[in-house]
Amino acid sequence: MTRTNAHLWIVPLLLVQIAASDEAGGPRYTSDGRLIVPEDYREWVFLSAGLDMSYSDAPAMVGHSMFDNVFVDRGSWQRFKATGHWPDRTMLVMELRGATTRGSINKRGKYQTDERMTIEMHVRDEGRFKGGWAFWVTDGVAPAQQVPYAADCYSCHLQHGAVDTTFVQFYPTAQAIAKKAGTFHEP
Repeated sequence: MTRTNAHLWIVPLLLVQIAASDEAGGPRYTSDGRLIVPEDYREWVFLSAGLDMSYSDAPAMVGHSMFDNVFVDRGSWQRFKATGHWPDRTMLVMELRGATTRGSINKRGKYQTDERMTIEMHVRDEGRFKGGWAFWVTDGVAPAQQVPYAADCYSCHLQHGAVDTTFVQFYPTAQAIAKKAGTFHEP
């Protein structure tokens, strides 16, 4: 094989490796049906962060502030970029962390603390869940418990989700992709 055509066999091999890793990825469950929190979710694609967001008119807790950081697995992000839809076995992880103004040299504004309050996950697994999606909550240590289907999050996401029951309207990079693909629905 000459040096000029050596790349011809490398590209298909890389595609096979990527496909195999995608097949191995996706949600994993315990034998009793709880969702295992991916250890590397902070290395996934970062979609957005929010500060003190709420979907309710109820007053915020006084003296309590938090950030939410949203990540998506890399394989799902690649497919989303190509189609504007989240593929089956997509995992979105929202990590909720404490926010503070006091510390080190900070004089104003807020930053994230090391206090992880909870982890919420939105998982697409068409063969497993009614409606194709399910919500999960955990402290980040134990496997996550599925949020019951009667919870408000299911109907809220169905009604207000901009793409595939997800709140893409809060993820600027994903929003632009979905609008270009024609999959964005104004909530």
